[in-house]
Amino acid sequence: MRERRPARQRRQAREFESFVAGTAGRLLHAAALLTGEPPSRPAPAAEELLTYALARTYAAWDRLRGEDPYVRVREEMAARFARTARRYRGARGGLTGRLSPQERLVLVLRLHEGEAEEQTAAQLGLPTDRVHALCLRALAELRSRQPEPASAGGAGAGRREAGGSQPAVP
Repeated sequence: MRERRPARQRRQAREFESFVAGTAGRLLHAAALLTGEPPSRPAPAAEELLTYALARTYAAWDRLRGEDPYVRVREEMAARFARTARRYRGARGGLTGRLSPQERLVLVLRLHEGEAEEQTAAQLGLPTDRVHALCLRALAELRSRQPEPASAGGAGAGRREAGGSQPAVP
């Protein structure tokens, strides 16, 4: 006969499943940017990183009352990535693959996740000016190696408009 789980555990599982269903795509994209893997192909390192963060968040689910679980997963992912950064050195074919692991982490937290420099610096234990410098260096590297778009629409098709906004990176 099947054993019944307490009501609290069932509620916790439903809440967590609902959370994951709503955020898994964005979190997997962030993990792929961190690991430097292309998001269009299977990204085993990104999936492993996300699975670890989700497991840690699920284990602390009852203690998260009042906290945003998305922030918790993001912090777990960033911390795990920072601890295991040596595994992610070298180009992997993704958009951020040619950046150093520290540059990737700063870029993803600052631009993809929209964290302020001060929050990113506090989370990583770095001075704010170091976070700013890493972000600028990473953006410069991405822009310097950005492939030129094929000109399909005439002479000005590949150029940005004068005074236009910066390209969206992640």
